[in-house]
Amino acid sequence: MEKVKVTLAKSLIACSKKQIATAATLGLKKPGDSSVQVNDACLQGKIKVISHLVKVETV
Repeated sequence: MEKVKVTLAKSLIACSKKQIATAATLGLKKPGDSSVQVNDACLQGKIKVISHLVKVETV
C-alpha cells in the first residue's frame, strides 16, 4: 500500500468542530505536526474535509 505524509500547515483556531475532530483522528493537534498514513478511500475523505489546512506528500 502507498503511504502519504500529512502535515498540518495552518492553525485549527476558528475551524469547525468537524474539522478539528478530523485533524485529531489523523493525529494532528498543532501546526507542524505530521503523521504517515496508508493512502486509502477513508484517508482521502478526511483530507478533503481539511484540505485547506494540510500539506500531503507521498512517502
